[in-house]
Amino acid sequence: MIFMAKPKEKKKLKKRLLHKYRLLILNEDTFEERISFKLTRLNVFIVVGFSIIILIALTTLLIAYTPLREYIPGYSSVKLKRQATELMFETDSLKRQLDINQQYYASIRKVLTGDVDEVNFNRDSILLLEPRDTSGLNMKISREDSLLREQVANEDRYNLFEPASSTVSFSLFPPVKGNITEGFDTEEKHYGTDVVVPKNEAIKAAADGTVIFSEWTAETGYVIILDHGNDLISVYKHNASLTKDQGDLVKAGEVIATAGSTGKFSTGPHLHFELWNSGYPVDPTNYISFE
Repeated sequence: MIFMAKPKEKKKLKKRLLHKYRLLILNEDTFEERISFKLTRLNVFIVVGFSIIILIALTTLLIAYTPLREYIPGYSSVKLKRQATELMFETDSLKRQLDINQQYYASIRKVLTGDVDEVNFNRDSILLLEPRDTSGLNMKISREDSLLREQVANEDRYNLFEPASSTVSFSLFPPVKGNITEGFDTEEKHYGTDVVVPKNEAIKAAADGTVIFSEWTAETGYVIILDHGNDLISVYKHNASLTKDQGDLVKAGEVIATAGSTGKFSTGPHLHFELWNSGYPVDPTNYISFE
């Protein structure tokens, strides 16, 4: 059932809404009339409604377009968000650079321990060693490829280090002068030459280069490694002290260390000198006269 408002009730409601009232503001002491307003209930409802709408709109604009919104829970600063994003990218870049440095130092550590597998001295080429998705590659070996592999293996079976040694085309400065007590021997994993010298004898750079390692190691004592460019590395072990730090530039014949007998593998004052070319050890006596 639907109840309809009676015409008399509608008239009463309209009369109430449109009935006029007077709002007076009087002086409390003299009761003098200061201000007066003629109002109806409808006008009051309209004014109050518009006031609420305007207040809500102003509050919204204040929150959305002024820095005051940062003090309201749930809102964050755009500047802080931008700084957080920049810090995230910088952190990711630093982590990647740290991983590359760790791989680089791991390659140098392999030289110090005599492990010649997968040695890499080039920071840029370390990126090429990262794993890649090879699922889409055809890894099936063809007959021509098998024949070529067999031919290369037969040719290089007894001259593993010949390609590396043949590329060293410039003369080297002898780091010390003395008698050789143990020479280059790949079968014994002795990848350098031991030269007997007096204690504290000056150790000199074999060529112009940059110091890429200058630290103490438990097995070989004070060690310094120089990068001479053209994929050539020289290593100086069992020193009593080091006079150059990592990153220093040196000239051929410049003093870089003093001879000693440091490290648990040392049997007396001598220099263990190594040459590495393109990641492979070469016999130093082929290029330097120590006596």
